[in-house]
Amino acid sequence: MPNIESAIKRVRTSEKANALNNSKMSATRTAIKKFEQAVEAGSDNLNELHSEAIKAIDMAAASGLIHKNKANRDKSRLTSKLAK
Repeated sequence: MPNIESAIKRVRTSEKANALNNSKMSATRTAIKKFEQAVEAGSDNLNELHSEAIKAIDMAAASGLIHKNKANRDKSRLTSKLAK
């Protein structure tokens, strides 16, 4: 544990940021998995789940959790699964 006051505050703020980032990434992964499972099951609401997954990926890229190229690659893969 740091002794300097500013370092102590930095630890607190980075713990909050890590918790928030982890929850956002978890929600993104969950949206992607829901879509992929629906594709395998042949569900009726594929378009809705696809748009939710795309939105989650876009939000993760906008907040800097994932790189924009990874976001585009993931969206492309999901869209190709939808087209099949």
